[in-house]
Amino acid sequence: MKNKFTKALLLSALLFGSAIAFAQQTPATETKKVSNYSYTDAFAPNFYTKNGTATRSASGQPGEKYWQNRADYQLTANLNDKTSEIVGSETLTYTNNSPDKLSFLWMNVDQNLFKNDSRGNAVIPVNGSRNGARGEKFDGGHKIKSVKVVTNVGGKVVEKDAKFEINDTRMKISLPQDLNANGASVKVKIEFSYISPKYGSDRTGVLDTKNGKVFTIAQWYPRMCVYDDVKGWNTLPYQGAGEFYLEYGDFDVNITAPSNHVVVCSGELVNAKEVYSDKQQKLWAAAANSEKTVVIRSADDVANAVSNPSAKPTLTWHFKIKNSRDVSFASSAAFIIDAARINLPSGKKSLAISAYPVECEGDSAWGRSTEYTKTSIENYSKRWFEYPYPAATNVAGNEGGMEYPGIVFCGWESKGEELWGVTDHEFGHIWFPMIVGSNERLFAWMDEGFNTFINSLSSVDFNNGEYKSPVTDMHQMSEAFTRPSIEPVFTAPDCFKEMNMGMLAYYKPSAGLIMLREQILGKERFDNAFKTYVARWAFKHPTPDDFFRTIENVAGEDLNWFWRGWFINNWRFDQGITKVKYVKNNPKLGVVISLENLEKMPLPVILDIKFKSGDVKRVNLPVEIWQKNTEWSFKYDSNEEIDTITLDPDHVFPDVNSKNNTWTPTAGELEKDVILDPYFGTYSSTMIPIKIAISEEDGSLVAKATGQPSIPLENAGKDKFTFEQAGLTVQFNEAKTELNLMINGQTFLFTKDK
Repeated sequence: MKNKFTKALLLSALLFGSAIAFAQQTPATETKKVSNYSYTDAFAPNFYTKNGTATRSASGQPGEKYWQNRADYQLTANLNDKTSEIVGSETLTYTNNSPDKLSFLWMNVDQNLFKNDSRGNAVIPVNGSRNGARGEKFDGGHKIKSVKVVTNVGGKVVEKDAKFEINDTRMKISLPQDLNANGASVKVKIEFSYISPKYGSDRTGVLDTKNGKVFTIAQWYPRMCVYDDVKGWNTLPYQGAGEFYLEYGDFDVNITAPSNHVVVCSGELVNAKEVYSDKQQKLWAAAANSEKTVVIRSADDVANAVSNPSAKPTLTWHFKIKNSRDVSFASSAAFIIDAARINLPSGKKSLAISAYPVECEGDSAWGRSTEYTKTSIENYSKRWFEYPYPAATNVAGNEGGMEYPGIVFCGWESKGEELWGVTDHEFGHIWFPMIVGSNERLFAWMDEGFNTFINSLSSVDFNNGEYKSPVTDMHQMSEAFTRPSIEPVFTAPDCFKEMNMGMLAYYKPSAGLIMLREQILGKERFDNAFKTYVARWAFKHPTPDDFFRTIENVAGEDLNWFWRGWFINNWRFDQGITKVKYVKNNPKLGVVISLENLEKMPLPVILDIKFKSGDVKRVNLPVEIWQKNTEWSFKYDSNEEIDTITLDPDHVFPDVNSKNNTWTPTAGELEKDVILDPYFGTYSSTMIPIKIAISEEDGSLVAKATGQPSIPLENAGKDKFTFEQAGLTVQFNEAKTELNLMINGQTFLFTKDK
């Protein structure tokens, strides 16, 4: 008896145990060939290819030994409004906080983009571009008169010519001796000049108005390249599409312009008494304490040439700004100037300023610019991080919109909602990338995309939603977001087609953050993580990894699958309803709904079930259902007939095929549930001394051999059930009194016990 029982258990183990072992190694649901989804790709481990370092923590924050170099500038500029020439000088104090000795420095000379033989000009297509000077022929580019290294020898200042070489938009300065690591500094003096283009890659330019030219001046002085712990010197050439990556420091700026001009600049005007009349100074003081816009220089003042308190041919305007990565200015005799107080969360104050010609005055246009500026700055300060500068100036120029620290240039023809939108967007850039100093030359999405995202919240907040943007229908946008011909978001701006700039740098990354906030993490978790990212990397240089790691660590969520699909790759998304059946064909017993993920991108499931009564119930399933499945079935405990089932009813996910998102009893086939009860029982065999118990678990038929765990059986029709992974088939007779167990080419007959 003992021997026979042992033999039976052994045979049972061979039959069923091998099947169970096989099941443990094989997904329960076989991937259909029609699906492009691979859960092993989507949820692959080791998303991060590098561990944390002393400079950058694995948690996404600056490491204990994080360092970055510093660039402090003393600048002068002389503007010739007849020739559009800027003649300037620069005294740069560069501090090397890196652990490396430096024998040379690299600087950006961005105006060289406008030289005829520049790389940027070479890549402009025949049909034109927003980059470059739009065909204007002029003597463009930086003219470097001299480069000197300034030292102090025995208490005496000594200036020594430094060897320099210029390659396209980069200038290499050889130092007479190595600049030591860990805090040593060097002083470099540069004299330069250039002719401003009328249209400078939509970032700088000269606008003709009836009361004189408006000069919006940027990228005007040689600027330090960043030397960092990621790449060393960052020397990608400026071609127009990629923006900037700059060091932080303090700026002291003197701008000399014709005396009938008004000059506005990044930072604080420190010599107002020398450049403004007594009346204008009083109005400035009033504006600094006013919630409403105060006009400092009116249209009548412009027409009557009332400007500055001087009969001199020129005036020098003196500005200072601290902890900034850049400085820009605007100058014109045509400027109307108005201003109002900005209230900051700490109790500090700043000043919103607008400068624009009479052509665009009025409450329907630039008359509301200061209101827009004030509200935008206050909102972002409250939500994310306090505005750090003493003034925020909006200038009407011939740029569509361009941002610099403390000052932005917006299209002079903009009005109403358009003016609000461009103003809010450009000032949003104060946070990305002026405060959070990412590398725009490589990762446009880390400034334009993040900024577009915060703009979406600001548009809701402004004036009770006066210019509130409609909610994006992600189904309608799915093709634009993920069409196969478009590059991934994680593409350098110089390396994707110009026509794709708006989508890849702005709209798609913003949509990704909205999905994270609204659907995946929730507002509170996301906002906390995003705000932490801003605080951690304020006035520092984050990489994409630093952002990804911060969001994951603060929110407590593994989002590798999301970064991989939406940012790193251009993956498409398609969920569909495949089957619907009532439990035991009775609507009162519940319903089993089967779904499929058909494309490479996984996302959570949002599903509405509408019943015949009109009642609607929402079902939310986490993305984890797709970690090891391409198909997923779930039971919903309903008690009435269903009218409609809809996937993603609010269109919050970019589903490329909405046709498979809706099921109705008429349009979709209601699958008949197999009644399992007649198969239940214990079956014995004269061929082998084991018993098989047939029962139900979680709505599926299961078989359990003597001494073995149960295995699931899948309905194959006509009283046939299979466990395909192990090649096991169970065939019942019509009366359900017998079954044939077929495995490994052998067949065993079992009879139901009475």
